[in-house]
Amino acid sequence: MDVEKRNLFILWIANFFIASSMTMVMPFLSLYIETFGNFSPEYVQRWSGFVFGITFVTAFLVSPIWGRIGDQFGFKPILLFTGTGLSVSLFLMGFMDSVIELLFLRFFMGAVTGFIPTSIALISAQTPKKRAGEVLGTLQTGNVTGSLFGPLFGGMLADSVGFQYTFVYTAFAIFVATLFVFFGVKEKKKMDQRSKTSSMSRKDVFVFIIHHRVLFSVMIIALLVQVANFTIQPLLALYVSELTEAGAVAFLAGLAFSATGFGNLLATRNWGRLGDRIGHEKVMMILLLGGAIIFIPQAFVTALWQLIILRFLFGMMVGGIIPCMTAYIRQVAPLSVQGEVQGYSTSFRFLGNVIGPATGGVISGYIGISSVFFVTSAILVIAFLLLIWSTRRQEKEVKKGHIQFVNHK
Repeated sequence: MDVEKRNLFILWIANFFIASSMTMVMPFLSLYIETFGNFSPEYVQRWSGFVFGITFVTAFLVSPIWGRIGDQFGFKPILLFTGTGLSVSLFLMGFMDSVIELLFLRFFMGAVTGFIPTSIALISAQTPKKRAGEVLGTLQTGNVTGSLFGPLFGGMLADSVGFQYTFVYTAFAIFVATLFVFFGVKEKKKMDQRSKTSSMSRKDVFVFIIHHRVLFSVMIIALLVQVANFTIQPLLALYVSELTEAGAVAFLAGLAFSATGFGNLLATRNWGRLGDRIGHEKVMMILLLGGAIIFIPQAFVTALWQLIILRFLFGMMVGGIIPCMTAYIRQVAPLSVQGEVQGYSTSFRFLGNVIGPATGGVISGYIGISSVFFVTSAILVIAFLLLIWSTRRQEKEVKKGHIQFVNHK
């Protein structure tokens, strides 16, 4: 097995462990806060939101920094540092006895939540442009698969051994994934990469993104897609309870949630391969419009099985967007700053993770859960129109000779 294939294989496994371990604790985070004292439901709900969101806020701020450090000194050291940091923070969470301590650790966890985007940057840098979509789509399936099984494993562990040991086992799993990277991943650095990076300051990279209309639009679309994804997720259990009188609402809500992931898993690699053939911008347009259309009938379902089918189809649409985004960045961004540009894209996604749940909660509180599906569909339509506008505008400017983009290998 050559170096590129071995790196992809090991990082697929590592991403599976990281994603599953990160999502293991999410189903019982609010229940864990309840063990710290005799709190009111409002207090627990409020602090659950703070504890959940602080990780994404910190990650939003530091992701470009990790990317720039990776461009200068290599991505493997960042993988080892962030993997170890995640393991330590989760281990310590099992021994907390106050919500403030837990909040601090979640804050620190956000600062080292760079493993998966850094692995994407490493694989992107070693992959030829013509295969970027397929390869990055393959890597994405590791993340998706881990995210699907993580909540299931976490719930089983919490029921079997308690919250504390679940955090300990989760930390151990992430540490094992980090060891895989330490012993197995071989990063091939370009000899002139550091000198090229040093010639582009953070301001230069930011200006490059702003002036490249489609690239900047892709960053905004990354935010909008995550907002669309997360508007309905916190409300899914409530929506499921309106559709069924069955007792196992949590399980059925998890089933509806997992349906999106399974659709994502089945289609991700194929969308990436199609993007390699016809252009990633075109595939993103198809997926954004398709996702917008599929969201609308979810507001009119009368049975749970209808919602599950539509969530599965939506997963097939949204599954190709992130691999196509990362592949597009691989094609247009200089190789010497791949990590930093990917870091900005990741930051926008993390910001969407914060905005989405708040948006969905506010909208559902005023005009009902069903209305959230219409708003989400409108968000995806806006993203679709933004991509069309920026693509056509950029094509006109290139034809007029106002801008040029170098073909970075």
